Amino acid sequence: MRVAITGGTGFVGRHLAVALAAKGHEVILVARGLDDRDRGVLDLPSVRFFSSDLSSVPELARAFSACGAVAHCAGINREIGRQTYRQVHVEGTRHVVEAACLAGVGKVTLLSFLRARPTCGSGYHESKWAAEEIVRASGLDYTIVKAGVIYGRGDHMLDHLSHALFTFPIFATVGFEDRPVRPLAVEDLVNVLQAVLIEGRLPRQTVAALGPEEMPLSQAVRRVAGVIGKRPLFLRMPVWFHYALARALEATMKIPLVSLAQVRILSEGIVEALPACGMLPADLLPSTRFSDEQIRRGLPEAKAFGRNDLRCCA
Repeated sequence: MRVAITGGTGFVGRHLAVALAAKGHEVILVARGLDDRDRGVLDLPSVRFFSSDLSSVPELARAFSACGAVAHCAGINREIGRQTYRQVHVEGTRHVVEAACLAGVGKVTLLSFLRARPTCGSGYHESKWAAEEIVRASGLDYTIVKAGVIYGRGDHMLDHLSHALFTFPIFATVGFEDRPVRPLAVEDLVNVLQAVLIEGRLPRQTVAALGPEEMPLSQAVRRVAGVIGKRPLFLRMPVWFHYALARALEATMKIPLVSLAQVRILSEGIVEALPACGMLPADLLPSTRFSDEQIRRGLPEAKAFGRNDLRCCA
């Protein structure tokens, strides 16, 4: 089967592409550009790269030609120039749906966020919800997977968290109340996406995908710190402090340690879908625990943040 993946060179897209290729499927990676963190996926014989920023329906239709399914994984967690939430999440999804219809694609799967919802005051959450609504109203067979915090090799969670722990002796929790998370291994998410794309599971459904363990954010950080041999001092800082920090980091870092959208996400906790949606069947429920071994498998090179992480040195 031929499957197109938007955001195909990003974190989830790469892992999904490798898994699909390993089972003999042909994969079309649709992305604005290549992600330098891992280009190995492009060396797989059944994987092809198609350059597109989701702005052209005819181009996307060409990329989707002869595809049986599209995994729409493209997304951003901060706005830069023309890459706004509306442009990427809303208009980009509208174009993906239109192109899928033109190309005769049989299935569209949208990777959304667990707490994406309307009229909540967050451009990220509201635009993700708008993308869901576009897919639900498309007339196509679809599945929407609302995922929580995802981790694994090449992610932002373990990558930036470990680099922060190597750089700073303290860790500031987001708000005075330690909010819970349920870390989701990318392998478990890929298993769900494959079942949806290849086997046609969960048709016309919106489902939540969460890891099997619920824990305070500080506990998750302590687990990562323990694996890399760090013992940071934990401080409780108000949410407004993190918003101010995020604004500064978005202005100065190529990939900010934390973005404004991520502050909102962490301040709410990431264990419950809003609005409420369906649950995964028992055989697709994530089972990979946030263990030391699993954390170690996903960790990047041990290093602190440096000049190369700054936008001025890009």
